[in-house]
Amino acid sequence: MSDPWARSGPVAVIGSSTGAVTLVDEATFCISDRSGDIVPGGAQGLFLQDMRIISRWELRVNGAPAEVLAAVGDDPFSTSFVSRARPHAGQADSTLMVFRSRFIGRGLREDIRLRNYSNEASYCSVELFVGADFADVFAVKEGRATDPDGEVRTEGGDCCLCFSYKRGGVSRGVEVAFGERVSLAGDLASFEVVVPAGGEWSTCIQVTPIVEGQKITPRYLCGQPVARAAPVERLARWRRQVPVVDTDHEGLKAVIQRSSEDLGALRLFDPDYPDRVVLAAGAPWFMTVFGRDSLITAWMALMVDPDIALGVLQTLARFQGTKVDPLNEEQPGRILHEMRFGEAASLSLGGGSIYYGTADATPLFVMLLGELRRWGLAREAVEELLPHADRALDWVEHYGDLDGDGYVEYRRATDRGLANQGWKDSWDGIRYADGRVAHAPIALAEVQAYVYGAFLARAHFAHEHGDEATRDRYARRAADLKAAFNRDFWLEDHGWYAVGLDPDKKPIDSLTSNIGHCLWTGIVDDDRAGILAEKLMSAEMFSGWGTRTLATSMGGYNPISYHCGSVWPHDTAIVASGLARYNFVEEAQRLVMALIDAGAIMGGRLPELFSGLGRDELRVPVDYPTSCSPQAWSAASSLLALRTLLRFDPWVPYGKTWLVPMLPEQIGRLRVEGIPLAGTRVSIEVEGDSVSIDGLPEGIQLMREPRNPASALQVGKSADPGPLG
Repeated sequence: MSDPWARSGPVAVIGSSTGAVTLVDEATFCISDRSGDIVPGGAQGLFLQDMRIISRWELRVNGAPAEVLAAVGDDPFSTSFVSRARPHAGQADSTLMVFRSRFIGRGLREDIRLRNYSNEASYCSVELFVGADFADVFAVKEGRATDPDGEVRTEGGDCCLCFSYKRGGVSRGVEVAFGERVSLAGDLASFEVVVPAGGEWSTCIQVTPIVEGQKITPRYLCGQPVARAAPVERLARWRRQVPVVDTDHEGLKAVIQRSSEDLGALRLFDPDYPDRVVLAAGAPWFMTVFGRDSLITAWMALMVDPDIALGVLQTLARFQGTKVDPLNEEQPGRILHEMRFGEAASLSLGGGSIYYGTADATPLFVMLLGELRRWGLAREAVEELLPHADRALDWVEHYGDLDGDGYVEYRRATDRGLANQGWKDSWDGIRYADGRVAHAPIALAEVQAYVYGAFLARAHFAHEHGDEATRDRYARRAADLKAAFNRDFWLEDHGWYAVGLDPDKKPIDSLTSNIGHCLWTGIVDDDRAGILAEKLMSAEMFSGWGTRTLATSMGGYNPISYHCGSVWPHDTAIVASGLARYNFVEEAQRLVMALIDAGAIMGGRLPELFSGLGRDELRVPVDYPTSCSPQAWSAASSLLALRTLLRFDPWVPYGKTWLVPMLPEQIGRLRVEGIPLAGTRVSIEVEGDSVSIDGLPEGIQLMREPRNPASALQVGKSADPGPLG
């Protein structure tokens, strides 16, 4: 089996020259060509909980692939593939069209229709080649799935093909059932049909997974109306509840709408806790729970659905570390990095294997709880989660700070873990300015910023409870950390903060986007924020489409690398939010609009990352070859960008809400209707200098002046406490 925690090497090709289509529903996803075919030998397939259960699905009509015309999808989990059969010899055009309607969710249903536009009946042979290799998703991603680890068997029955897999005590299978009389021979199912003149022929094929001998009922069943399936109903509910954005800027509208759809598709529902919604990190490779990704995505998506943040916190609290285990890097209080399901015996999250190797998810957990309380989370829910927040802060002090210097560092426990454990977790993601790769233990700049935000959140919780001793302790810890950070990480001769401190406590001196995360949480001293803003918007950092992860002037810069010069939408959105926090309005506007422009050019969907090549070099953003799309925090980045433009910051427990819009000249009018806040819905409308808000909860004072970033430390002592970040 592959090591899921230490990934490296080349990545398999997903699609052919015709492109690829990705369908997503919870932990099920499917990748195919635009024809609808799943072609063996690459990364295509039908996957369920990190295992490929269908590796081949190729349709032939009269012995040949159909000619692709279109792939049309109205939702994330279904698509109609439209083709035409190849014309017979002597025919100028074919009169036979092929329609394939595919629906995925705990399996697959495919409706195949042949429509005959000729004035005479047409004989057709229809063949479907089916294969299943039960390969692990990481083996597929890295092109190592040609020889499965276990034994795969194929059997044909009455109108069905069955594939089974065994490896040690693990048993998996898949049943492919056909709704028509079919001839089966090995991996081939064939139909001999006559399509009437002006008429059509159709059949339904159903794929049912089998886990430990038990069939998993697919979401979509042959013979039942599609409209009644659970994903359709869930998506309809989601569409009804998400806020409506109306604006004269079509690009912004398109990106926000697509982002909302993608977030709806990436939600996961645990059968053990169906009321808790969590988010998968992204398709195709990360359809699972991630600590860091889920927490940041939930923060960004508060304007759409705070219940996502609550579900994420509850789920991560459920799996919070309780013991020391070097094999998966579990430690008491630590929040998980990643959950995997390749050999899980059920669809429950509790059946997954967990890896804890991350330095940032644990403080982010406390930060998100604080932010959710600001949005009006009931105190009862906070009371349930606060012990987990305290355990997380204990981890920060006793396990995160490896050498007792007051900073959280990371160093993997074995050679199997991730070498880098911040969000830039590729092996070469953290470099010195001369291009040398830094080695652990490393104290990352943004991790200290998250810890600062976590200390402040805990101080505010203590103030609400009247526990002034705890309030003072965490406010002081935040102040001390801020002072130390600005002393030890600041590079006076460069004009930016080091991306981290190395094992000798020497600065890792490259110019990176990480410093924007420090603005986001407010750990940056006011007198240095302007210098950072200038650096972040310089030609070496700002590509015209977003913020580069590494400046062009640094050693190791590569615009098509994963973390050393590419642009990540979530990263850019956080930088823009940080700039707005320190009232660098024009700079934040430029970043937001660059991101929206990139998304609009890409059809409304912001991918996981794209190239750092400049807008002055090419008129379109260049794709990164193996980028996840849809991807959760990239989808949510446009929602954080929207919030940044509005400068909308509630603090319900303090009875205040900040609303100081900063619309750029490209946007003349913006209305957001139905923002969830403290159990109600508010609507905001901005047109020119006119600003209105409707539905604000009773007793909430509207603040119309820009906030003071330094005032966050004045916990409970200021009439204007200022938002946390």
